[in-house]
Amino acid sequence: MSNYDDIKKECYEANLLLPEYKLIDQTFGNVSVADPERGVFAIKPSGVDYSVMKADDMVVVNFEGKIIEGSLRPSSDTPTHCRLFQAFEGIRSVVHTHSRNAVAFAQAGRGIPFFVTTQAEYFRYELPVTRPMTAGEIQSAYELETANVIVERFKNLDPMQVCAVLVYSHGPFVWGPNGKRAVENALALEIVAEMALKTIELNPQVQPISSPLLDKHFLRKHGSGSYYGQG
Repeated sequence: MSNYDDIKKECYEANLLLPEYKLIDQTFGNVSVADPERGVFAIKPSGVDYSVMKADDMVVVNFEGKIIEGSLRPSSDTPTHCRLFQAFEGIRSVVHTHSRNAVAFAQAGRGIPFFVTTQAEYFRYELPVTRPMTAGEIQSAYELETANVIVERFKNLDPMQVCAVLVYSHGPFVWGPNGKRAVENALALEIVAEMALKTIELNPQVQPISSPLLDKHFLRKHGSGSYYGQG
């Protein structure tokens, strides 16, 4: 038995949703799940095939990046996850995917505009893209600097209202209050990215939806007076 069986199990189950939802190819992508009170998180081991992966394979790391438990090497993106847990108080899970439509926007260096109310069910504002990383950032602590450009991009954004970002020329990082919800947010990101690409193809001059309509759809689900669902 491990003292971290709970977060390892949650992390394992969330990681298995990535291929199920077709958010990754091959062994790309990873999910982490944190226990903020103990200052640790579980994360997928690097390069392990999802079809053979087990809950016990999840690696437990502290918020400084030190391995606490596990015999496998953690995801190469572990420093990115560390920094996001440190910077964004209130998140418990981080997801990184290479989902194809979201990556298309990242490759283009373009955020995902608000064309559809579906987007407002999950995100308050346009989905942002980071600036390009400098050669120095890439050549030094690349994965840590990846997180730093995300944190920089969120200087004037609330990560609890915009729970996703596109890293320029790389792909999406998404987060949430638990593993399942974070993956759901990643799936929502991919869906709205696909719809946005099709919308731009059909009408290159399309304009974003109005702020009142955006706010209505976001706040009816997430505001203090929310009335969506059975909660």
